[in-house]
Amino acid sequence: MANTFDMTGKVALVTGGSRGLGLAMARAFATFGADVAIASRDGAACASAAEEIAADSGRATLGLGAHVGRWDELPALVDTVWRHFGRIDVLVNNAGMSPLYDSIGSVTEALFDKVIDVNLKGPFRLSALVGERMHAAGSGSIINISSAASLRARAHNLPYAMAKAGLNAMTVGLAHTFAPVVRVNTIVAGTFLTDISKSWDMAAFARRAETFAARRGGQPEEIVGAALYLGSDASSYTTGSMLTVDGGQP
Repeated sequence: MANTFDMTGKVALVTGGSRGLGLAMARAFATFGADVAIASRDGAACASAAEEIAADSGRATLGLGAHVGRWDELPALVDTVWRHFGRIDVLVNNAGMSPLYDSIGSVTEALFDKVIDVNLKGPFRLSALVGERMHAAGSGSIINISSAASLRARAHNLPYAMAKAGLNAMTVGLAHTFAPVVRVNTIVAGTFLTDISKSWDMAAFARRAETFAARRGGQPEEIVGAALYLGSDASSYTTGSMLTVDGGQP
């Protein structure tokens, strides 16, 4: 049987790709043969990460600065990647943010709008732009990175949880919109120990992680298997699905 996880000849665009889960997925795609574009607000970090991935994998890469929450910036991002590589086969809507707040009443309109813009509005706009091109080309895969919070919202992350729940709904709708040639799926990610976790109270987190079936947080590389499955032909009959990768988080 052929290696259905092989991504040779494919081009992947990963938002929030300069660090954390996005960087881990971008590296994996390149390792399995894809050319990779990564984008985030920090263009310099994306350029550096792209150079590193190219050196390690031998694949063509591109690092771009773009703010996913800004509607009018996204057509230029898509056009740039398309001109550079001639195609986009995999889009990973990974960029996200979950700012802290003291109480529900202290959430400002500006904070609420920022969370919705980055976690929901941007992925919708990018998916629409890229998905239409994928549909015209006859194939493609869109992967949305959601959160366990979308299924189990808490008082401290409600705007974020709401935005990610919208992302889940968007996944199902776009799977039908771009059917049957473009697959659209979501990875519902649990708690991963990325750069953000360096500021956590790790003793408190360890106590919380005791309630997980895995008894720990995830490492960024542990999302790679799910991303490779959904980005490659291995998932040829999977669309409109939510794949939970959370270590059994209650």
